[in-house]
Amino acid sequence: MALLLPQQFFDLAPNVGKSYYENLEGGTNAAVTVQNNSTNPVSLVITRVDAPVITYVIPALNSLTLSVKGLLVAALLTGATPAFGTIQVATFEF
Repeated sequence: MALLLPQQFFDLAPNVGKSYYENLEGGTNAAVTVQNNSTNPVSLVITRVDAPVITYVIPALNSLTLSVKGLLVAALLTGATPAFGTIQVATFEF
């Protein structure tokens, strides 16, 4: 069964990180979609169960969708420039 969580808008200042999904009770299978509408890159930080933290840089005016097994935290991080756009998480069982 899938659960589509509400789409969240982000508008992050320079050098800011913010978590948009957390499941610290063992993780869940999920799909994470980020749409970067700004002219600056934004980083998607994925923390999974028993796995290293992975960071994906989403270039300006691009999007990324990931399927993640055992998702604990999905967060966004900016560098020296601000970024804005949307993030959406859908949880499901494989």
